[in-house]
Amino acid sequence: MPTALFALGLILSSINALASLHAGFDDSVIEQVRSNLIAVASQSWELGTAAEALTELEWPALSVFNASAFPPPHELDGSDNASDVLQIANDTVTSKPSDSLPLVANDGAVGDPASIGAAVLLANWTTSNSSNIAYATAAGEQLVYLLYDAPRSDSGAISQRADQVQLWADFIYMAPPFIAYYGVLQGGDNESSLLQTAYEQISLYRDVLRDDDGLWKHIELGSYQDNTHWATGNGWAAAGMLRVLETLNHSSVAIDFIEQSVNLTQWIQEIIATAWQHQAENGTLLNAIDDPTSFADSSGTALLASVTYRMAVYSNDTSLIPYADKAFQLVQNSIDPNGWLRNTVDP
Repeated sequence: MPTALFALGLILSSINALASLHAGFDDSVIEQVRSNLIAVASQSWELGTAAEALTELEWPALSVFNASAFPPPHELDGSDNASDVLQIANDTVTSKPSDSLPLVANDGAVGDPASIGAAVLLANWTTSNSSNIAYATAAGEQLVYLLYDAPRSDSGAISQRADQVQLWADFIYMAPPFIAYYGVLQGGDNESSLLQTAYEQISLYRDVLRDDDGLWKHIELGSYQDNTHWATGNGWAAAGMLRVLETLNHSSVAIDFIEQSVNLTQWIQEIIATAWQHQAENGTLLNAIDDPTSFADSSGTALLASVTYRMAVYSNDTSLIPYADKAFQLVQNSIDPNGWLRNTVDP
């Protein structure tokens, strides 16, 4: 289930990409949210999402949304040191058993440990100790697990679950961005190969999870399904595709991925345009977007708003900004005095 804090972190970071009509959050509120985020993140997907949110919010020059993100600097200076992101990477690698290929052992989810992978790759790239191969080894083993050990569907989609073949919308945010980031940092022939793999996994997942209206179902295949159009699941899909899109476009081989970029752009726009058709008057989306009996969820609302702002910057299409602004105001008004986002499943 979604933890609101991490979706909130994503929308906070996304605000930097757009001169919003709103004044934004006070620094004191951002610091409260940030402190809560770091204090409670413990699951693999929470740590990975936290690392990404902190990168976008605090260290935007290192984010894939920055045109000069690749390659990142080999040495980080005092004003751009990504200390909290690298701490997550270091703690993860230090705790990883030597016999585990995934960054987090026995997680149950195939994709979730990979969400920490971009932070581990950044730690490897920027380490001052050239003899330290722990980060490179850990990231490489995580990639091997995804590409060669994890279960796959008949079409070749990597399963989100380790014990059965099952596709979850969550996977799109957790694994393809890591695969793409790995490729760009590695360069050479592997750059194009891994970027294509990240794209293909998104396409294979979309073939199974996309419904006729453009929204994505949450879970398909395996021993149980969730055919609802879960707001946060659609957010995971759209936000994951967006990270891969920006990684493709800022890579050294961007010219070779024009068709893939066009497709990703269309697929993201399809989700957000359809989702906002179901926005309540107060700005919220429901937990199941198109189910009027569902409850309001500020987490999925925040995540889809962040994608909408990013896409407006990317495509120079501001037609969906009014919906995102209403959502932004709803989220802003839903933060309590202690820095927790209200009206969400798991704060």
